[in-house]
Amino acid sequence: MIPAPPPSLLLVIDFQSRLMPSIAEGAEAVAHARRLLDIAALLDVPVVYTEENPAGLGRTVADLAPAPSARVLSKMYFDAWREPDVRAAIPDGMEIVVVGCEAHVCVLQTVLGLRSSGRSVKVVRDAIGSRRIESRDAAIARMDRHGAEIVTAEMVAFEWLVTAEHPRFKDVIALVK
Repeated sequence: MIPAPPPSLLLVIDFQSRLMPSIAEGAEAVAHARRLLDIAALLDVPVVYTEENPAGLGRTVADLAPAPSARVLSKMYFDAWREPDVRAAIPDGMEIVVVGCEAHVCVLQTVLGLRSSGRSVKVVRDAIGSRRIESRDAAIARMDRHGAEIVTAEMVAFEWLVTAEHPRFKDVIALVK
């Protein structure tokens, strides 16, 4: 029997159409987020999307279009955890894997909110972005100081797989390469 990873949820924060053109290394962050979304689909990891003020910032970019099974929640708080719909969509006991933009605003504030409520959080450093690299790096350092684990998309993929004997191992490896 294949050991199960801790139950995880992928939280995709504000990869929105009017925001992404100004994000430094935004294409790379989107590509890594896309890879994790594909792996989450293969491994039945639930996904929740947030969209900050979608009337002003647009919807999620087409490259990360939500699957029909994903929850897409509009928000106005920078800290998505303050939104009742977001809190309701993230069950207790879930490890929250976070990707999104902007790292120093909505990602940071959401991670701090999750951590202050005792949630286990992994921030995927190669799948987050800000308009300025310095802002992203400062946010990563601050989230790390507050107890979030800083990981990469590939680290998450292998942690979700647990073993090379996983029946979806070859499918996931094809996405990682």
